[in-house]
Amino acid sequence: MKTIEESILSTMDCTDYEILPYLPYILQDFWEMGSNPDTMVNLIKKHQTNTINIKVLDLGCGKGAVSVNVAKQLHCECYGIDAIPEFINTCVSKADEHGVANLCTFDVGDIREKVKSIGIFDVIILGAIGQVFGNYFETLTLLKNNLKETGIIIIDDGYIEHGCAFKHIHILSKTELKNQITDAGMQLIDEVVASEDDSVAATYDTEHANLWKRCQELSTKYPAKAELFLNYINQQRIEYDNLKNEITCSTMVVKRSM
Repeated sequence: MKTIEESILSTMDCTDYEILPYLPYILQDFWEMGSNPDTMVNLIKKHQTNTINIKVLDLGCGKGAVSVNVAKQLHCECYGIDAIPEFINTCVSKADEHGVANLCTFDVGDIREKVKSIGIFDVIILGAIGQVFGNYFETLTLLKNNLKETGIIIIDDGYIEHGCAFKHIHILSKTELKNQITDAGMQLIDEVVASEDDSVAATYDTEHANLWKRCQELSTKYPAKAELFLNYINQQRIEYDNLKNEITCSTMVVKRSM
């Protein structure tokens, strides 16, 4: 099993351990981190009845944008877990700011350990965290233990379309992904594919510009580590280019097979 540090690096699309202490600063301009909260809310409303009584588990919750918005719009309980303490601090302050502190609970921890003892949920969200638990067969097989019989798991991730020559160490083809879902005794019941229009590309460009700005500031403050920040921003540029051109970004809903 990867260490928690390795998992964080994989989730954040970076490779150098030295960057870890600087991620909260680099990502300070982001509240939403990969997943679209409105897409999550709409999918939960579509596939769960009486949402006011459901319990939602947000694994790798980042700064809490999904949990806070789900709680605010659906008036349900949300439990978010992330390994970065600074992110959880933001979760708590955002929940208070949006008036849902009574509905949201946030914890710092390793989600791979936490899921062993946190109980059962109606909705489990894996919002742009990648394959932290292993591949999707392993992930879904494990998380079924935390899912109600009528529950759903929402996965925000990317895949490579069938026939595409592009390869990525962390990204499956759609065929591989669907096969792993089926092998885990689950079925894909819904999907929202991010539109690759000009507004999406512009959002990616804005996000990358914010990352570049913060890395430049850190390079000025810590000139001896300038290469570290340059390598990070170059990695992110490649990842954003892949998102624009090679990877299909999708929010998928899966449930137990009948």
